[in-house]
Amino acid sequence: MIELSPAAAREIERWSQSRRLSGSYLRLAVKNGGCSGLHYHLELTPIAAENDRFYQSQGINILVDPDSDRYLQILKLDYSEDLMGGGFRFTNANTQNTCGCGLSFSA
Repeated sequence: MIELSPAAAREIERWSQSRRLSGSYLRLAVKNGGCSGLHYHLELTPIAAENDRFYQSQGINILVDPDSDRYLQILKLDYSEDLMGGGFRFTNANTQNTCGCGLSFSA
């Protein structure tokens, strides 16, 4: 299950409107790279692939490809701002190690 906080949902909606992509899907993916071997990737897309997994949280439609789905089964996505700026924060029960940046992990 993928769970968005209200703050994450607001930021995704703002992001979508600023790019004139209202009604788009949020695509969440896990890709090779980063300090710990894997990293999260977020993008807005108007089209779902045939084999995408579909989730919904806080009114946001979320797509996940089958390869990434196994890493994102218990994911909480938040958004917060601090002195360094704003950013998404990932809390994932499937990770073994997380990099200090919070964007890279191993599983």
